[in-house]
Amino acid sequence: MRGRVVVPPSKSLTNRLLLLAALADGPSTVVNPLDSRDSRLMLEALRTLGADVTHIDDWEATGEPAVRITPLPAPALGADLPPLTIDCGLAGTVMRFLPAVAALTGRTVRFDGDPEARVRPMGTVLRALADLGAEVTGEPIGDPRATAPSTLPFTLRASGGLPGGEVRVDASGSSQFVSGLLLAAPLMPEGLTVRHIGDDVPSAEHVAMTVDVLRDLGAAVDDSVPQCWRVSPGRPQAFTRRVEPDLSNAGPFLAAAALTGGEVSVPGWPVRSTQIGRRWTEILPRFGAEVDTAPEPSAGQGGATVTLTVRGARDAEGAPVVTSPGTVDGTAELTPTVAALAALAQGPTTFTSVAHLRGHETDRIAALVTELRRLGARAEETPDGLSVLSPVDRGGTVRSYADHRMATFGAVVGLRLDHVSVEDIGCTAKTMPTFAQLWTDLVDPTRGTDA
Repeated sequence: MRGRVVVPPSKSLTNRLLLLAALADGPSTVVNPLDSRDSRLMLEALRTLGADVTHIDDWEATGEPAVRITPLPAPALGADLPPLTIDCGLAGTVMRFLPAVAALTGRTVRFDGDPEARVRPMGTVLRALADLGAEVTGEPIGDPRATAPSTLPFTLRASGGLPGGEVRVDASGSSQFVSGLLLAAPLMPEGLTVRHIGDDVPSAEHVAMTVDVLRDLGAAVDDSVPQCWRVSPGRPQAFTRRVEPDLSNAGPFLAAAALTGGEVSVPGWPVRSTQIGRRWTEILPRFGAEVDTAPEPSAGQGGATVTLTVRGARDAEGAPVVTSPGTVDGTAELTPTVAALAALAQGPTTFTSVAHLRGHETDRIAALVTELRRLGARAEETPDGLSVLSPVDRGGTVRSYADHRMATFGAVVGLRLDHVSVEDIGCTAKTMPTFAQLWTDLVDPTRGTDA
C-alpha cells in the first residue's frame, strides 16, 4: 500500500479556538477549521449563548474556509431571561468546555446530549462550578441517590457571573475538566487557580494545548507549580489563527503503512505541536515501522511543516512484519489505533496509564477487549488499561459503539483480516467526515465512493 493523505484540521484546536473567539475582545477569525459534528455542535452552542457566527468560503483568496466570530454579548447578570438549551451531542469539548462559559453569561442554561453522552463523567467540572458560585441542578436520570448531578442532563446558572478564585479538582478522569475551567478563566474578575488533587492528569498534552493557545492569545498563565494552573484576568486578544492538521486522526492512515509493509505520507505535519498525535513519530518505530520527514515550505500561520512518511517493515520473503514493543504507556486517544497494531503484532502488548478511556465516548477499554476477543485475540482489561495477549485471527463485524475511534480501529484491523466489517463507519463524522472516502482512496483507489 502506497499513498498520500491530506488529513483534516484538528478538532481539539478548532473547538478551543472557536470558544476563545467567542470570549475575545473583538471579532476573530478561525481559518481552516474542522467541519465535523463536534465543531458544528460547538458553533451552535456559541450561537445559543449569543455569539455571532459567519462562515467564509474562501478566506482572503487562499481557497481555505474560515469562521468569523463576534464575541458573546455582555453578561445578563441578575436579569430574568428565558432559559437556554445546549445540545452537546457526544462532544466532550462541548459538554465539558461550555458549562463554565455558560455560567459567565448569567443565563440559565440546560445541557443535554446523545444517550451515550449521558453516561460520560461530568461531576468534576460541575462541582468546581458550584464551588465558584454557580447553581447546578440535575434531573432524575441515572442514579436517584446522587446528591448532585454528575452527568448530563443538568441545568446551571450563576446570576452574578463567576468571580473566580481557586478550585481544587480531581481531574484524573479527564484532562477536559481542567481545560474547560482554564478556557473561561480569563473572563473571571479574580482570575482562576485550578489545583489538581488526584492522580496524574491523563492526556497531559491536551492541557498543554489549552495553555499554549491561551498564551498565544495574550492570556497570562502560570503553570510553574506541578498540577496547578493560574490564569490571570483579562480577555483574550482578537485574533486570526489557522488550524493545523489533526495528528491523532492521521493515525489510522500511518498505521496502515505499518501493517501492510507499505508507505504512506502526510503533508503539512507541523514541526512544533502540542497535539498528542505528534507521538506517532515515536510510537510507530516501536512497532517496527520507519519514519522519515522531508522539509516543505512554511504555509499559512501554522509555522514550519514537513511531510511525514511512514514505511512498514517486511521480512526476508517480503511479508509485512509488526513487532510488539511489549508495553506502551499513556497513549490516550491514540489507544484504539495502537491496539489495532498490537492485535497484529508479534508478541503481547500491554497498555498502561489509559484507565481514563473508560469515560470517553464509550468505555473504550471494555470495547477494545470485547472486539479483540470477537476477532479471536486473547485480551484482558487491567486496572489502568488492557493487554493484548495473542493476535486476532478471524473476521467478523466490529461494533463501533457510536465511537469514531472504535470505528477506525475496525477499519485498521480489517487491513490484515478477511471478512471484517465495521458496524457504523459513519460515526467517524464526529471528527473526520471524510474518513470513509480517504480510507477508500488509500486502500483501494480503484473503488468508488459507494464501495
